[in-house]
Amino acid sequence: MRIGVDATCWANGRGYGRFTRELVAAMVREAPGDQFVCFLDERARARFTLEAANLVTVVVPQRVSPTEAAGADSARSLGDMLRLTLAVRRAHPDVFFSPSVYTYFPLPPGLRAVVTIHDAIAERFPELTLSSPRARLFWKAKVSLALRQARLILTVSDYAAREIAAVLGVAPARLRVALEAPAAAYQPSPPAEIRAAAGRAGIPDGARWLVYVGGFNPHKHVDVLVRAHGLLRGRLPDPPLLLLVGALDGDVFHGAQAAIRQAIADAGTGTLVRWTGFLPDEELRHLLSGALALVLPSASEGFGLPAVEAAACGAPVVATTASPLPELLEGGGLFVTPGSVPELADALERLSGDEPARRSLGGVARRRAAALTWKAGARSALAALREAAA
Repeated sequence: MRIGVDATCWANGRGYGRFTRELVAAMVREAPGDQFVCFLDERARARFTLEAANLVTVVVPQRVSPTEAAGADSARSLGDMLRLTLAVRRAHPDVFFSPSVYTYFPLPPGLRAVVTIHDAIAERFPELTLSSPRARLFWKAKVSLALRQARLILTVSDYAAREIAAVLGVAPARLRVALEAPAAAYQPSPPAEIRAAAGRAGIPDGARWLVYVGGFNPHKHVDVLVRAHGLLRGRLPDPPLLLLVGALDGDVFHGAQAAIRQAIADAGTGTLVRWTGFLPDEELRHLLSGALALVLPSASEGFGLPAVEAAACGAPVVATTASPLPELLEGGGLFVTPGSVPELADALERLSGDEPARRSLGGVARRRAAALTWKAGARSALAALREAAA
């Protein structure tokens, strides 16, 4: 087959970009007899390093990169989207793959397509994810068009598929699942590398730490985590530090940094919280390997990739029950009701005070993460494309 791919979100620094980069690379490797035509803008092209005999790229001029223009309070230029549509039509693919509805653009009429919808979080929590009525209107229009044009909808977990069916009204018969997986960089680090990374992060010798990785958006409940972490000061003689890992600027989604900083001030834990900013995989791997736990207390997660990446490093997780993580990492962590400060504080206290239990959970988490591969996800995605093209 000749498979067109929307690769414009290749440069996205969040989960959409990671999914696109890892999955498309695995698909290209798994299907050497197919040709992949990746459509890029200049920003995505600057980060595009994939090379293969069965891969060609088409760079489409854009006034504003789709990774920026498709954000929470902006709108895509009709001219920019039309240029992408026409470029796809000129390439004559047999089937088209959109790795994320985030950068979706109208496809030529009649083109068979598979579109990935990662979750139904924007629909379940519109005020927490999209910052204005205008942004919510554009998001709804984009998703509605994608659902009309796609033959099949791909998503990243059975949990997300159930959410999409219930919230967006997509018939289960149209849904297919391609599970995500940890990148190759994520594996346990040697003690010397952990200590060195801890020093670079400003962690004192002998200190312990918890890690949050992700965006600082309202639905991520980082303020809830801060309040739960604050309760440990009265429960433990030596409470762990809390590392908040993620980009502090340039986020195109609805941010909540002010509320998080206020929660830190209210809890009086300014000396116990570290804002690290963005960290590359090789550096983050060391901090995850030495962490008491990775904490992901979101209102909802379609997959929860940071938790799986931490698990691959041998770290147990504390994560939301509103996600596939209780199933994917069963026995590898503690799972709490979204928004519950008491439950979250109890879980953090347990992992801070029971080292044998923590090590046992971390061992199971690592084995669970090892069972997930991008090769398997790629095979699922390719099967969906072949089915859509038939």
